[in-house]
Amino acid sequence: MQDYFDHAHGVPGATPGIEHDEIANLPGGSGQVRILCIDYSPEQVAIQEIANLDDFVAQHRPEWTSVRWICVDGLSNTRAIQALATKYDLHPLAVEDMLQKTQRSKVEAYGGEDSAFMARLFIVTHALQIRDGSLEHAQVSIFLGHKTVLTFQDSRSVEWDAIRQRLKAKGSRLRKSDASFLAYALLDAIVDSCFPILETYSDRAEELEGLILGETQPGLINQIHQFKRDLLLLRWVVWPMREVVLYLQREPHECVSETTRVYLRDLYDHVVQIIDLIETYREIAGDLIETYMSSVSNRMNEIMKVLTLIGTIFIPLTFLAGVYGMNFRHFPELDQEWAYPVFWLVCLLTAGVMILVFRRRHWL
Repeated sequence: MQDYFDHAHGVPGATPGIEHDEIANLPGGSGQVRILCIDYSPEQVAIQEIANLDDFVAQHRPEWTSVRWICVDGLSNTRAIQALATKYDLHPLAVEDMLQKTQRSKVEAYGGEDSAFMARLFIVTHALQIRDGSLEHAQVSIFLGHKTVLTFQDSRSVEWDAIRQRLKAKGSRLRKSDASFLAYALLDAIVDSCFPILETYSDRAEELEGLILGETQPGLINQIHQFKRDLLLLRWVVWPMREVVLYLQREPHECVSETTRVYLRDLYDHVVQIIDLIETYREIAGDLIETYMSSVSNRMNEIMKVLTLIGTIFIPLTFLAGVYGMNFRHFPELDQEWAYPVFWLVCLLTAGVMILVFRRRHWL
């Protein structure tokens, strides 16, 4: 599917957006698609996994339903996306951004009284998780209407399991609130999932600092750069979320209730707190690189110091050996039996005196 977008965006003058009748013609994928529908009201809740999408689309929601949440995990089934986009009148530009999967976090308002489309808010964010030791992100697209919330993502988000459990609990605030409060809860779960990730990277920073202060390892600089790249990815994901939450909080829209705006203030505080932590860890990452370079430089200086001292000690010894190694016929000492031991005694005394002087000057 990504190849389609790369090709389409490379054509000047191409039609913006993806119309509903074009979605099914897009190349799909091989991944599994799971569609979950949750209807709820203060009195009851119904959760069903949709096996026959045609029958689901043809039916109306129950009369008692206050809010319907349709969660689509997997974007490989383009016919299913087409059916939902047609039924819920999703804007072509929003459909294009949803399927592209490389969008920066943002919020767009589509439709309304003066438009042929229904009033909806289109929210793009990214869910983060650490898998096999590496940080990964996946785009999450949320369509918010008056009584309907549709979410599309490439894979299932474990962050939303707690929200599903809260919907099952009778008397929960989610059951009593509108669709915009559900959208807030989804965004809040994604934002709060960043805190455990930041704790992991805090421990990682301490671990790297300990490795730097210990014996320098050859691959340590690569680990530090990977740590810094992960923080850049965190910043790329979280930084635009501040604008998204601020827009939802301040800009009036018929799909967002005043009650939800109050809770969005708390979400905004969480986003700002995460951004501050990310910036702090980025500074730590920069300090780690400087500390590593200083450690390597100090290690190199110690090595050069030892080599210099060894060379300095052997300079006079090399001189003595060179003098007695010259090819002259008459050397008075060569005819004496004590000459060879005395030569070694002079060499050892010279080296010992130099080592003693170096130690007194704290060069060793």
